[in-house]
Amino acid sequence: MKALTAKIVKTLTTGSRLVCADNSGAKELEIISIRKYHGRRGRNPKAGIGDVVTASVKKGTPEMKRKVVKAVIIRQKKEYRRPNGTRIMFYDNAAALIDPEKKIPVGTEIKGAVAREVSERYPKVVGIASIVV
Repeated sequence: MKALTAKIVKTLTTGSRLVCADNSGAKELEIISIRKYHGRRGRNPKAGIGDVVTASVKKGTPEMKRKVVKAVIIRQKKEYRRPNGTRIMFYDNAAALIDPEKKIPVGTEIKGAVAREVSERYPKVVGIASIVV
């Protein structure tokens, strides 16, 4: 997995609720686990922008509800720092559903802004976004 240029503060833990920003049919996700997280005993797994999480669909269409899906985090409320010194923060925590093997998004468009750091690992996700910040 490619390293991100920004120093991402990882604040989303298991149990965190996210907005699903794409048009896949899911509306709200709850994080079950974080992919490729190696922590310490007793510590809660954490995720930030650009990380892949396993999530359960809590709200959405009847076909999508209660499904376990993979998603990439595209926005987080907690501010993080870029190498040029700017600090970026978003108004909500959001994710987009992806196919983890092919690294392609499930939906065809993403509502709202997407962090530029996501494009380093998932260029196809940024390709369907309306705004990249």
